[in-house]
Amino acid sequence: MLRNIKYRTKLLVVLIIGITAVLGACSKSKGLAEDPYAGGKQVLDIGFVSKTTDPDFVKAGSTLDLKVRGLMKYKDSFKLFVNEIEAEVLNYTDTTIQFVVPLTASTGSVWITANEQSFFGPIVKIDGKVALDASFKAVNGASTIGQGFGSGIFNTALLPNGNIWLTGYFNNYEQQGTEKTPNGGIVQIGAEGNYLTTGVNFGIGAVGGLKAITSVNRIATGLENGKYIVAGSFYAYNSRRENRRNISNITRLNANGSLDTVVTEDIVNPKPEIKWKDKDTIPAFNGGVSGFIRKTFVFGEKVYAVGSFTFYMRMYLPNSTYDEKIYDMTPMSQVVRMNMDGSMDSTFHFNREARRSPIGANGGIADAIMQADGKLILVGNFTTFNNEPANRIVRLNLDGSIDKTFQSGTAANGDIYSIRYNANTNKIIVTGNFTSYNGKSSSTLAVLNADGSTDNSFTGELITGGGATFAAQLNSGKILVTGSFNKYGNYLRQGFMILEPDGKIAVGYNNTGGFQGRVYDMIETEGSNESKVILVGEISRFNASILHNIVRITISK
Repeated sequence: MLRNIKYRTKLLVVLIIGITAVLGACSKSKGLAEDPYAGGKQVLDIGFVSKTTDPDFVKAGSTLDLKVRGLMKYKDSFKLFVNEIEAEVLNYTDTTIQFVVPLTASTGSVWITANEQSFFGPIVKIDGKVALDASFKAVNGASTIGQGFGSGIFNTALLPNGNIWLTGYFNNYEQQGTEKTPNGGIVQIGAEGNYLTTGVNFGIGAVGGLKAITSVNRIATGLENGKYIVAGSFYAYNSRRENRRNISNITRLNANGSLDTVVTEDIVNPKPEIKWKDKDTIPAFNGGVSGFIRKTFVFGEKVYAVGSFTFYMRMYLPNSTYDEKIYDMTPMSQVVRMNMDGSMDSTFHFNREARRSPIGANGGIADAIMQADGKLILVGNFTTFNNEPANRIVRLNLDGSIDKTFQSGTAANGDIYSIRYNANTNKIIVTGNFTSYNGKSSSTLAVLNADGSTDNSFTGELITGGGATFAAQLNSGKILVTGSFNKYGNYLRQGFMILEPDGKIAVGYNNTGGFQGRVYDMIETEGSNESKVILVGEISRFNASILHNIVRITISK
């Protein structure tokens, strides 16, 4: 202890001497130090007097006049830009400038550059064919109260009556959820975005796990017609009771959103004197998996689940009690098909001799689609499937085997994040961090034919500053793209753009400003003069508006 005190004393003395020396050196200096900014360029006397534009919204290709000062000193040596796109200057004086708004410009600031200096002016709002729909009634959107994994919206289900179910990680939608009564990953909205509780009884929704519902599918045929399959990461639905945690990440809901249940007397009652425990009310869909489910599909009388799991699970009622459930577990990797009662369909992706599924993908499955014939297409960061080459994409036959007629070739040289299919155009679009697809240059975005071959009519530009994370073809054939990028070829596109079917920028459709976030699902509703598109995901900003994971845009025809 004494040695420690001695050491600290010496250290303090050294510090004091050092500080004294520095102060002494400072006291000997005469006057102020030399200006570190001396020799810099003198700021030019250029500036914008206009703080706004007149009119407020300006059409691309039109002429715009703004008030300025100081331009004549630098005539023929300055340039004007609208959101990084150089504009043609028609006339200018020391007080005004007239220019043509570029056809490919998007909403953003106007500025002048001269002598390597920039002078910013007002925001130029481009009046084009894409706009945020101010009539959409989602204001506060999806968020999380208390502990939660996130607040994103992952999936949508469009109901026959026009209402929409939204599912995700959130527990508070339109400020209607509380910690005591959360919107547990599922809500209903009207066609215009208004929060609706009429006709539904979700209760507190998903409980346990990540408390997330990432997928919802409406059953359209058979005995369960009109009911819904929901899946994600949860162990119970609308119940906080520990002995009611009898769901394994997937279940079936009635048409009103309540849990579809049955009464069973197959359980064991270790205390016969408690007569009411001779039977139990359990989920009618008795089946699930050991991990996270990303996507589900319903085809005929079958339910498909795709995700990050290694076992199929089913309650074994003869050994279960009211308070504790025993499970049969079968090794199933990433993909499983179940019957409508939840039992596993062993004719799909299953080796009867080994009593388990094949090995599946050697990496994660990020997304999936089902084609009209029931075949699944899986994408992700894998390079093999069932030990056969599959560069981030594979199509499965109806028995779960690899469909070798799928013409993906060498496929993607990097991970694929999302996949979308448009039945009207019969095209598939994938996005990811790849730079080529099947040997063709494809900058984080590729368009495929329904058979997996590359659509050679599409030639995309280089995407820089990030990549595309979601893309979908509209029914018009145009392609909506979102992501973290800031340029498409030489055009400034801040996370959002609309392309022609051949990959060219769609003139008149790229008027919006920056986009921040990630889209997971989309609903397009066509009208006579425009389409309305609902985008959901983890979305925070678009066109200078603060958003909460949901937005509707209008796209004029």
